Amino acid sequence: MNTTRLITGITFFAIFAMAARVSVDTDTWWHLRTGAWIMEQRAIPQVDPFSYTRLGEEWRIPGWLVQVPMAWMYGVGGPGLLNLWVAGMVTLAFGFTWRAMEGGAFLKAFVSILAAVTAGVYWAARPYMMTFLLAAVFLWILEDWRRGKKNRLWVLPFLMLVWANSHGGFVVGVILFGVYAAGRLKVEGSRLKVHFADNANVSTFNVQRSTQSLILFGAALLIAAMLTPVGPRLLLYPFQTVRIEALQDFIQEWQSPNFHETQVQPFAWMIFLILGAVGVSKKGLLLEEFLLVAGFGYLGLAAGRNISLFALVGAVVLARHADGVLGGAAQALGVRWSPRVRVPRGLSILNGILLGIVALAAGVKAASIYPVSVNEVEFANFLPVEAVEFIRESQPEGRLFNSYNWGAYLLWALPEYPVFVDGRTDLYNDEVIGQWFQAARAEPGWEAVLEEWGVNLVLIEPGLPLARALEEADWEELYRDDVAVVYGR
Repeated sequence: MNTTRLITGITFFAIFAMAARVSVDTDTWWHLRTGAWIMEQRAIPQVDPFSYTRLGEEWRIPGWLVQVPMAWMYGVGGPGLLNLWVAGMVTLAFGFTWRAMEGGAFLKAFVSILAAVTAGVYWAARPYMMTFLLAAVFLWILEDWRRGKKNRLWVLPFLMLVWANSHGGFVVGVILFGVYAAGRLKVEGSRLKVHFADNANVSTFNVQRSTQSLILFGAALLIAAMLTPVGPRLLLYPFQTVRIEALQDFIQEWQSPNFHETQVQPFAWMIFLILGAVGVSKKGLLLEEFLLVAGFGYLGLAAGRNISLFALVGAVVLARHADGVLGGAAQALGVRWSPRVRVPRGLSILNGILLGIVALAAGVKAASIYPVSVNEVEFANFLPVEAVEFIRESQPEGRLFNSYNWGAYLLWALPEYPVFVDGRTDLYNDEVIGQWFQAARAEPGWEAVLEEWGVNLVLIEPGLPLARALEEADWEELYRDDVAVVYGR
């Protein structure tokens, strides 16, 4: 085994081990509930069947193509299988990013690990993982096309068909194609200028045909994105979602990152490394590289959930320019070395043993997050597991006002009680979410909110202002633990 294979193997086992963690979060559960509903009803929901505040209202989302397999995986292997699925999706995504990057194995390994540490801030068992993977696939295809290695653009519309039925982040694919198309059009425009100025042997017909082909591919992407149960309206879905004020105001993953948090700081490191590499490199900054770094950098600064996408595109740009810097430095120092040289048999065996040890460590890490008991211990730290069990056993009557963070879990664990709100912000919009905050914060008029919806049962965090207000309003405390408290009217 040569050094290139060793470094490559260690890198991907390390990324897999890094991603092998408890990935089921508070929003995972409504995706599981939806997938289970689709399998039970053998239909894709057209209206909301889960809440009482939006019961019967139109609800069509992209995601069914992932939600069904997620529910199946949970049924077969529990949360542990979902954890492994996330780790596999992450590793596969970086496999495509590796192919999109320039440079040697050591450089790619360093950049990949940095990008993985940066992206790890937002890995969870959600359909979003399809956006993460397919963004990497698009990058690989578009980078190969830019470098003239192989033209696989015809694959993109088929990938978009899958993407649009998997997650609302399909718009990322359209953006990536637009960025690379802009870079190609800039090159074609430069060729035309040379042709007219110097009478160079450049065919204006070929330039025009290339432009027309890009327009047709762009149209094909948009058409593919409309081939979903939502139809053409899906094109508006991402923009309708980001206009919800409650997302930016109250939901952490939609807020700007807090760089005082350790897990966010690699995002800043990556930005500065890219700036430094571009500044020193003699390769010159391409238009598409500027658009990728500026565009996805802005998205990452605007909402923390976009940092993982920046990590993918940033890795491609950083590797290209860092390779130029390292290549120039090696040439100046007279250093010539290739990791692909044939290694002695003894060293090859030693490399294989070392890789086997790393693989074993990654396997141990994966096994440690598979047991149901391990996941349940983690769930008990942020979900009202015991409170739900109390409600299930005692069956108190009345409509339930629930914590926003727990709504999705209640859809799965307590389906007999429709929820007030859950993580489907596109369904509830600012109207219902605003009422939830009014009540949860015990702001003036909170009693009217509960009265309007006929609430007789409340399940919330003990520290919310509403908990103190209910005690003062003579609601009865039915259950309490360190995580949750239940009140009855």
